[in-house]
Amino acid sequence: MNPTEKSKGGLTAPFFAPGWDLGRLALDPPGRPLVMGIVNLTSDSFYPDSRASGCGPAVEYSLGQVAAGADLIDLGAESTRPGAQPVGETEEMDRLLPVLEALRKETKVPVTVDTVRADTARAALDAGADAINDISAGMHDPEMIPLAAERCCGLVLMHMQGIPRTMQDAPKYFDVVAEVSGWLAARCRLALDEGVAPERLMVDPGIGFGKTLAHNLALLGSLDVVAAGRPLLLGASRKRFIGEISGAGVDDRLAGSLAALACAWQGSASMVRVHDVKESVQFFEVLKAACAL
Repeated sequence: MNPTEKSKGGLTAPFFAPGWDLGRLALDPPGRPLVMGIVNLTSDSFYPDSRASGCGPAVEYSLGQVAAGADLIDLGAESTRPGAQPVGETEEMDRLLPVLEALRKETKVPVTVDTVRADTARAALDAGADAINDISAGMHDPEMIPLAAERCCGLVLMHMQGIPRTMQDAPKYFDVVAEVSGWLAARCRLALDEGVAPERLMVDPGIGFGKTLAHNLALLGSLDVVAAGRPLLLGASRKRFIGEISGAGVDDRLAGSLAALACAWQGSASMVRVHDVKESVQFFEVLKAACAL
């Protein structure tokens, strides 16, 4: 290839990815992946700086993510880190709903709720949430997918091998890309059969959820295969695999997280879920400008 020619793909090509319909509004990637800001209403999520305890501090933290450029906010009230213990549904709702109700009064930025329980998701949708982010892809609660169909909201279906408490014990795959892709395709078919509109589905390969370093890297290099034309969410921010590569602790993984965003760009991911919103938006905006030359 002539050095002056642009390649047809990878980091030098203009970015394109499918949008995501949330019902009350549709989101289209603005020449870069959409950025979802993480807000953990927990005391044990793996990155301490993402934890926001109490309604006032949690709303303030969420609005800070919006001010930093988040296109969406993802509220979670139960930790899903490796080894995490589940919380009860009542505790999950008590942590989540006051924050969501207060946040909804302060911003129109879309809000997703990170939960595996249909009753929690239903209450959150009643309180103003726009979408459900289900790490079990409806496997934990069979009422989740019918709820999403009934409420015409966005739905993220994520792949996970096992459950958070045990998922990293000994994950095994014959072909991780083929198996994750096939499993997500099957869950999407089920959702379509249940009445979820195709434009409201988003898939997530579940980086770090029942995967070794090699599995994670294989998926990061094949996001377009996993997406299969559907909107894809990548959540790789500050995760363990970055430390396994670099030796960095969780507080020192920003650079590695931004490197993973390059994979999101190259793999045409529609959205990334991040702790560091300002830095992630800046990374994408510079890449977008460079690729427009």
